[in-house]
Amino acid sequence: MKVILFFLILIPSWPAVSQWFEAQGSAVIRNSDKYAAKSQATQNALKKALLVAGASVSSIQQVVNGLLTQNELNIRASGNVRSVEIVDAIYRGNNVRVTIRADIISQQKQCFPADYRKRLLLTKSRIQHREQANIGNLYALNKKVIDRLSDHIKQNSRFADVHLAIKNQTNFSLFNQGLFNSQLKDLSISLANFTDSQYVLFSEINDLSLDDVVQNNWQFWQSDKLERNFAMTIYIYNGTNGELVFEKNYHDFANWSYTKRSKVDVNSATFWHSEYGTMLDKTLNNIMTDIDDNIMCLPTRGKILKVTGNTILINLGSHQGVKIGDEFSLLHVNNFINNNGQIYVGFNVSTSKVKITQVSQQTARAVTIDNSLLGNIQINDLVVRY
Repeated sequence: MKVILFFLILIPSWPAVSQWFEAQGSAVIRNSDKYAAKSQATQNALKKALLVAGASVSSIQQVVNGLLTQNELNIRASGNVRSVEIVDAIYRGNNVRVTIRADIISQQKQCFPADYRKRLLLTKSRIQHREQANIGNLYALNKKVIDRLSDHIKQNSRFADVHLAIKNQTNFSLFNQGLFNSQLKDLSISLANFTDSQYVLFSEINDLSLDDVVQNNWQFWQSDKLERNFAMTIYIYNGTNGELVFEKNYHDFANWSYTKRSKVDVNSATFWHSEYGTMLDKTLNNIMTDIDDNIMCLPTRGKILKVTGNTILINLGSHQGVKIGDEFSLLHVNNFINNNGQIYVGFNVSTSKVKITQVSQQTARAVTIDNSLLGNIQINDLVVRY
């Protein structure tokens, strides 16, 4: 069974090499649905093949011979899949294992920042209409969805190094609703500085409403089916200058298998295996993919922790993908105030560049390429690779 998948190559001038990759994926058969399990296993196998080839995955833009449903998987800029063949599908007990063979053209480079993982801080979400959470007692969902999003990012993201700050609520929603842009910038910069992060993610749960779906009139003895909405908006801010770099709203719905009087434990496996929980996980996976797409080529900025002569210590290390020999430009922070009293973050680009000579897990040491002294570079100035 052969599948043709199309996508846009951002920079077609880069040289490409076509290779075949074979991979296996597996999935658990739930509720005797072999079709859904085979589809999931096929997706897992294709993801593995793409990652090995140096490509990355988000969602497919078309239905593929009944195996993959629309908008479930997509190949983005770093690789082109010419074709996919299903080699075999083996069912054993409640599991299915699918083997695929993919003809993949992988690009040599997408962008320099894609070499590194960006430190991303996830903050506690806010339920905008708390009365909607009363049905099912979902008041803890704002914390759990972020915790779950963190798991998705840790398991599947290639470009985000995630950290959590979900014990306390921030003032983001208050500032966002009041259009207090300067306060939003200050909040983003403050949180990024305090947690040593490059980017900060805020979010709001906009809709948890319940809809009654009326059954066939001839089946009046049946109770009405309940469907529940889920809408969430995420915002990603640059922790260096407080600027908004990504914003998107997500909305979906699924069958609500509980009664209106049930109290639901959002931390239980039962909830996340329900149709509604499965829909939430699918939404969170889409969010994770969009995060990767949008931070992949953003500048990788690190802070300077120490300056000695022509040598600096930065807060990026092997965990973020830094390697010996990597080169960085230097930015001297130069904030300024406009006529309205608003503070803006500015930078002076140093004429010096540095090369990494030593790397640990979270830090790296670099020296100037021409051995010149770093006269105006200070602690908390930045290194950047565009």
